[in-house]
Amino acid sequence: MKKAILIVFILIQLPGFILAQGNDEGRNLKQLKVLTDSLKHLGQKLVNDPDDMERKNANYQFIRTLVAALKVPNSFNYSFDSVKAVSVINAPDNRFRIFSWHIVNEDGSYRFYGTVQINTGGPLKMFPLEDYSPLLKNPEDSVTDNRTWYGAQYYKIAAVKSGATPYYVLLGWKGNTVKSTKKVIEVISFNRNGQPVFGAPVFDGNGKTRKRVVFEYARQASMLLRYIPEENIIVFDHLSPPDQRSAGKPETFGPDLSYDAYRLNNGKWKYAENLDMRNIATSQDQNEYIDPKKQAIKDRQQVPSKH
Repeated sequence: MKKAILIVFILIQLPGFILAQGNDEGRNLKQLKVLTDSLKHLGQKLVNDPDDMERKNANYQFIRTLVAALKVPNSFNYSFDSVKAVSVINAPDNRFRIFSWHIVNEDGSYRFYGTVQINTGGPLKMFPLEDYSPLLKNPEDSVTDNRTWYGAQYYKIAAVKSGATPYYVLLGWKGNTVKSTKKVIEVISFNRNGQPVFGAPVFDGNGKTRKRVVFEYARQASMLLRYIPEENIIVFDHLSPPDQRSAGKPETFGPDLSYDAYRLNNGKWKYAENLDMRNIATSQDQNEYIDPKKQAIKDRQQVPSKH
């Protein structure tokens, strides 16, 4: 008898419960849309404002607004794809995602910001990323955490199954100075406490094992750095100096029309020179990071003149 009464009670209450859930989801979505509008406005300001202090103030507000947005229930399922200043990439297994963005300093250098949001299905769990780049003297030899992050703006992530500790490879754009740009192949994994770890000794080549790979080249140049899943390779332009005198000056380097790669082999990436790109399948997923400031200039140049 008691069991029957309980079932009737549940059936009576269920429609109201579903309605309440629907109302909560509607409120959450509305709140996220309002916060997203603020993020879009602040994002444009932190990228494009000519005043250094205004960019930095917009960035501080951007951080606070983003944290508020991520605290909204079920925010992990919200894409934020309309906020162009920030790159958001989800792990292939949907275990986590990474937000990353940058501001340009007055001297033309870059500072990067970001956070790793864990997919908890409940309360917010995230790890803010603090750009430690200026203090990392040997970034290719360093394993770091979220507080000593080698800052970059990521545009691609790939999962690698390697023994008991799977890891993920990130491709990122790093900016650098008024003379040069950097790109990076990064590794992220998680320790026993669930905290992110950046860097791992998985890149073998040129007589050295690297924990991450850093490329530097002339700022006016463009460099290909792409993951091709069909081939399990990371392919990139071979960078060379314009002449012998510039051999030790990476800020003068540029692509020389040849390609190298890292090829996945038993959980590690083996260096391969002079790749024949004619034999490499072209991936459909070719999104690379484009500097928002350069893209804005390009867009303005493509607008037809009114005269």
